[in-house]
Amino acid sequence: MSAPTPVLTAASLRVTGVVQGVGFRPFVHRLAARNGLAGWVRNTAGEVQIEIEGTAEAIADFRQALEREAPPLARIERVELEPLLPAGRTAFEIRASELDPDRRQPVSPDVALCAACEAELFDPGNRRFRYPFITCTDCGPRFTVIEAMPYDRERTSMRVFTQCPECSREYHDPASRRYHSETNSCPRCGPRLWLHEARTDPIAAAARLLLEGRIVALRGLGGFHLACDATCERAVRRLRERKHRDAKPLAVMVRTLAEARALVAISPLEEQLLAGRERPIVLARRRAESGLTASIAPGLDTVGIMLAYTPLHHLLLEQVQRPLVMTSGNRSEEPIAITNDDAVRRLAPIADELLLHDREIVARYDDSVLRVVRDEPLFIRRARGFAPLPVDLPVESPVPLVAVGAHLKNTFALVHGRRAWVSQHIGDLEQLETVEHFQSTLRDFQRLFRVHPEVAVRDLHPGYLSTRIAAELGCARVFTVQHHHAHVAAVLAEHGFTGRALGLAFDGTGYGEDGQVWGGEFLVADLEGYTRIGHLRYAPLAGGDAAARAPWRVARGYLSLEPSARAAFAPAFGDVDPQALALIDQQIAARLNTPLASSLGRLFDAAAAILGVRSVALYEGQAAMELEALAGNRPASPLPFPVNQAPYGTWELDPLPLLIALGEAREHRDRAELAAAFHESVAAAAVELALRAVSDAGLDTVALSGGCFQNARLLGGIRHRLERAGLRVLIPRLLPPNDGAISYGQAAVAATLLCREGVR
Repeated sequence: MSAPTPVLTAASLRVTGVVQGVGFRPFVHRLAARNGLAGWVRNTAGEVQIEIEGTAEAIADFRQALEREAPPLARIERVELEPLLPAGRTAFEIRASELDPDRRQPVSPDVALCAACEAELFDPGNRRFRYPFITCTDCGPRFTVIEAMPYDRERTSMRVFTQCPECSREYHDPASRRYHSETNSCPRCGPRLWLHEARTDPIAAAARLLLEGRIVALRGLGGFHLACDATCERAVRRLRERKHRDAKPLAVMVRTLAEARALVAISPLEEQLLAGRERPIVLARRRAESGLTASIAPGLDTVGIMLAYTPLHHLLLEQVQRPLVMTSGNRSEEPIAITNDDAVRRLAPIADELLLHDREIVARYDDSVLRVVRDEPLFIRRARGFAPLPVDLPVESPVPLVAVGAHLKNTFALVHGRRAWVSQHIGDLEQLETVEHFQSTLRDFQRLFRVHPEVAVRDLHPGYLSTRIAAELGCARVFTVQHHHAHVAAVLAEHGFTGRALGLAFDGTGYGEDGQVWGGEFLVADLEGYTRIGHLRYAPLAGGDAAARAPWRVARGYLSLEPSARAAFAPAFGDVDPQALALIDQQIAARLNTPLASSLGRLFDAAAAILGVRSVALYEGQAAMELEALAGNRPASPLPFPVNQAPYGTWELDPLPLLIALGEAREHRDRAELAAAFHESVAAAAVELALRAVSDAGLDTVALSGGCFQNARLLGGIRHRLERAGLRVLIPRLLPPNDGAISYGQAAVAATLLCREGVR
């Protein structure tokens, strides 16, 4: 008796998420073949569509494996399955992509070279041996080469490279790791690498220059890096002088985790971050015997370390056999160079040689930076490897909108419905080139994600360039969101929290509703609005923004509140010109360009000046970072930092007793111990006020936000105390605590207000 003929059925599947540019269609093809299924798969602008037919059991197995075995770079959000009538298909095919202008699709970030490609890179028997553009469906450029969705080679900057017969065979072979790999190429048909001053072997020549103490600019994934020997003081100093980066820390790149362990002390989580496919810069504690020159991160106990993530990096590091400074290819405060012509124009005065290639960069892309705080990762900068993955909102915006973010550490957020595409790090909007970078990146996002905003959202500050940008976008409406409310809203929104919470927004500068400089704020807030229930005591900020680079000015402002404490404050002014002091005193007395400030960031500056850490800063935040490094993990007890009742029913933290105590103790106590005591004082006082506030308001949740929470000791100390008191504490996870999250917070507030209005 013959076996019964199996009953065939069919199904249609729609898969959404990060499912393009990650090898998803080849994966589906292999999965269908394994289960004996016929049908097809294709990309559209908003999803991957699949039709399959076969036995019901095979279709069920296919459906389960689709999510369980998805490619490593895929992020499946939803799979919708509908039954179909069988069409009698006998084979499975990958169909051409279908354009759908009404659908939107997440774009995969660039990711690091995979282990399989790395093995081929160093295999003399492989046809891609030492080929600096080796890639496959599991690794390599994505966001930086994609010009439009759906993701196919003809819509990338790889379209100009016609695949040779061997690469074409791989591309069309379902068994190949490079099946439908849109960046597939080899030395015969792909991008080429050369030195600006031509030589036969550009990588070997660049390596020799680096070993001689020279500076090399190399074109990477999202822009140029400037590289030099991280163990050569002369080379690092020359790089700083030419780049005009006097003291900001420089990142260091090595090839392997073993090499990283020799330079820094790294925890298992830090190792996991370093070796992850995103390959961010990770801030870790430098080993005393690392051999890194002191000029890498002067005054700090941490260094930013990263592993090689492109084949070019691997090849270069394999030849030099030592750590390399790998910093952004620009003059300080400018966007990184991305084109060869731009590099010749802007980087030739800095670099001794330029290592160039001809794969065009579509999107400018800085390295991401993270640090670990109490066994949790914290973003300092979100860019390569993470952007432009969306960060969904807890509310659905009734109309498309764009939030233009903050003046410093700028990002923007483009919103459609619940989806918010937060841009990669743009930078400080203080130069025309950065504004142009903002504008071109926004155009790229609008094209990629097919979002045309009807509402713009900006900061309350009337003078920021982002305010002007918002006005010039031509949107029907422009919303304003106060800076610190946006900080708190960003943390609430990424956690999906739509109720009221106490927000601690601690940073350097934000324009307050009273026209003063806010930065040490306690807000009872939700996504609609806020009430300011406490803050740091105001002090005059002599010179306004100029005080961020002159901690002694901040200290002078605090001294003006208590002139009798002159002796305690004296160490802050030891190396300041007496004429400059007299001029600032006159300025404060006359209230000329001396806004009142409640800024915790500036309080850190004042403390650093009083302790003799730094009276003049070469970059904003330097004094505070060095103060944190000086404090380390030393135990200490808090100094006086009273919480007082202020006018209008608010609370006020008064830092004067703390600053005076620091100055008076400096003669007989170790500076490092006092730096630790300062941190403990701020944490203890902030929590004391927070506990009073949540009790008064009947709250059980606290959100921590603002650039001051990049300080690991401060964040850990406040969070630990609040959790010990039984409160739920929300901290940034998907975005930085600094101004890089402001655009997302602005978007969350605007979407909530639009929903409340009932806009349709």
